[in-house]
Amino acid sequence: MKVIGVTGMPGSGKSVVSRVAEKLGIEVVKMGDVIRDEARRRNEDPGIVAVQLRREHGKYVVAKRCVDIVKNFARDPSASNAESELDTPQFFLIEGIRSPWEVQIFKKNFINFRVIAVHSKPETRFSRLKKRMRSDDSADYKESVRRDQRELDFGIGEVIANSDYMVVNEGSLKKFKNNVQRIIENEM
Repeated sequence: MKVIGVTGMPGSGKSVVSRVAEKLGIEVVKMGDVIRDEARRRNEDPGIVAVQLRREHGKYVVAKRCVDIVKNFARDPSASNAESELDTPQFFLIEGIRSPWEVQIFKKNFINFRVIAVHSKPETRFSRLKKRMRSDDSADYKESVRRDQRELDFGIGEVIANSDYMVVNEGSLKKFKNNVQRIIENEM
């Protein structure tokens, strides 16, 4: 089994990386989905829940939940789109790594774990977030800056700085996707 991770500030293009991976037949686990699911259960804002979860269960909580998801997929073919045990996913991508502690958990659980960092300028990211408007996005620039600071407080800057691959997402989408596809195919 091979697992790689993706990191980047909000709106940088992590979900584009996930879509490229899915087209290559890779199972994607989104750390943000773990937070958003918990936020729905608690009827609370995802940003608040992201902080609360870590306070309540430790800085490793989201990563540990993702490890469990991957391992359950690998053990149970019916948990994925696989039709038989032979089709059980052997390659996974974890989207949304935010802290060096999460990287530690993934490296401890998955041999040769690698991280792809996606970089975009703050102005570009804010523009994308305004268009996307997911439950944890805001059209208010000050709120976007606060969200970036929360991500930096989690340690995402260190994860980006120590990543195995860095991809800049400022030019054409086609070029970005091609660069990502080459990295993923190299890891396969």
